Amino acid sequence: MGAGLTRVWDVSEVLFDEHTGFQRMLIGRTAQGVSLFCDDERQSTEASQLVYHEALMVPAMLLAAQVRRVLIIGSSEGVASQLAVSFGASRVDHVDIDEVAVRTCAALLPYGYTTAELEAAERGEGPVRVHYTDGFSFVAASEGGYDVVVIDLPDENSDADAQHNRLYGASFLRQCAALLTPGGVVCCQGGCPTLWRNDTLRTAWSRFRDVFATPVYFGSDEHEWAFLSGRRDEVADPVEAMTAHLAGFTPETLDAETLRGSTVVPHSLRG
Repeated sequence: MGAGLTRVWDVSEVLFDEHTGFQRMLIGRTAQGVSLFCDDERQSTEASQLVYHEALMVPAMLLAAQVRRVLIIGSSEGVASQLAVSFGASRVDHVDIDEVAVRTCAALLPYGYTTAELEAAERGEGPVRVHYTDGFSFVAASEGGYDVVVIDLPDENSDADAQHNRLYGASFLRQCAALLTPGGVVCCQGGCPTLWRNDTLRTAWSRFRDVFATPVYFGSDEHEWAFLSGRRDEVADPVEAMTAHLAGFTPETLDAETLRGSTVVPHSLRG
């Protein structure tokens, strides 16, 4: 977790433990229910996954002028796609390089895609379309027209060989921003706000401030992760605009007061 700190999970039953060709993936039962680990890092658990996914998706969708077309890069479980559809998206392109991970999540996780839902999305039936390809290449070839672009990957790290790191860089953020419709939003998982583990978040927040005229921070109050959203145009009071858009939507894990409190940038990131 950080210098001199290790977190240990008790896994009472292993349901899947293999290297997919891209990452070591483990799904097992923990005290938080069925849980997903990638390269020995917890990604989501049955108990906390909705807190995570709503913190990722809901602020971004509220910040966007509209939510009709959504691009999601990563997010193997499929919950992000489902939330986008629940917010009114008529087309969701879900791009993930790891076919084994997506299919295994659908088969074993009690949240996200069911196997039948994923198979329909693979066939191109319904609002969600799954593409098993590199997100970097997909964005480079895309003609755009997205209202929201979501980057939901394992945490950025210092491994020079980690292929997902390039999808966090400023140049990739600019490519994603170029795909947006007017009033569109790019969002990503930004790292951890905890003081002794916030190097990734510091870097990500600096990038968002450089790339977007309206960057918005959201620190989950029930999870140790932060999420960043950005619009290319300047919004005078983005948090007020987001709370106004809540009418008609009922997220389970956040409300207007959460938005007002959780969008305050930590003191250690200011300046």
